[in-house]
Amino acid sequence: MDYLDQLEAEAIAILREVAGQFEKPALLFSGGKDSITLVRLAEKAFRPGKFPFPLVHVDTGHNFPEVIEFRDRMIERIGEKLIVGHVQDAIDQGKVIEQKGKNASRNPLQTVTLLETIEKHQFDACIGGARRDEEKARAKERIFSVRDEFGQWDPKRQRPELWNIYNGKIHKGENVRVFPISNWTELDVWNYIKRENIEIPSIYFSHNREVIERNGVWMAAHEYLNMDEDDVVVTKSVRFRTVGDMTCTAAVESEKTEIDDIIQEISQSKISERGARMDDKVSEAAMEDRKKGGYF
Repeated sequence: MDYLDQLEAEAIAILREVAGQFEKPALLFSGGKDSITLVRLAEKAFRPGKFPFPLVHVDTGHNFPEVIEFRDRMIERIGEKLIVGHVQDAIDQGKVIEQKGKNASRNPLQTVTLLETIEKHQFDACIGGARRDEEKARAKERIFSVRDEFGQWDPKRQRPELWNIYNGKIHKGENVRVFPISNWTELDVWNYIKRENIEIPSIYFSHNREVIERNGVWMAAHEYLNMDEDDVVVTKSVRFRTVGDMTCTAAVESEKTEIDDIIQEISQSKISERGARMDDKVSEAAMEDRKKGGYF
């Protein structure tokens, strides 16, 4: 077996394990390459039948338009159910307070909307596209990650997963976050996208975009970034290695428009894709703190 076949077989087995162990699972879908890869794996796991779970997207209202357009087109193509939770609703209802200032972002506010969506639909398992190579907090999280009744993650409560045996038993009100491609790397994902000829949003490929320099990185110039007279807008050839809220996702300068060239560029990169995420730079433990609060 090719190593991609082995990773694929493991991920498909985990997806089928979720379908067998849980009553109301869901697949968390961001419109990024990892969740798109999960959709392809779910097609291989469950077609010609329907998915045994809906797709769930937490929309900050500050997403890249290209990603939202891709999401809607993909859902129409695969014919599966999409549930969208809106951060703007939580802001309007006074459940969260929107950040102020130049570095304000709605990304941390997603947690409340996610937990409300889980509670509303009584999901007992949420499948995500997190990978261990992305960030140190994700590196130590299990494939079946138990969250308490408040959606919180306790690193000390993690269960052993010897011989790929996954324990999904939970108490009422708890849920499990499941990461089928946890053992994949960024290069694995791109090689799989190439092999399977998977369509992904155009922002992953080099394009000309108006950007501003913010905290040493290039951010897409947009009103969501609370720009002022100190922000100088320039046009650069850029692409995005990761997809998130526009206010926390930085671009990288690149001329690569073909998958083979992107794979080569990534293989030579000395920083991880999460290195372009401003929300991970709040503190050394930014991701772990968000997970403990209920984040993906």
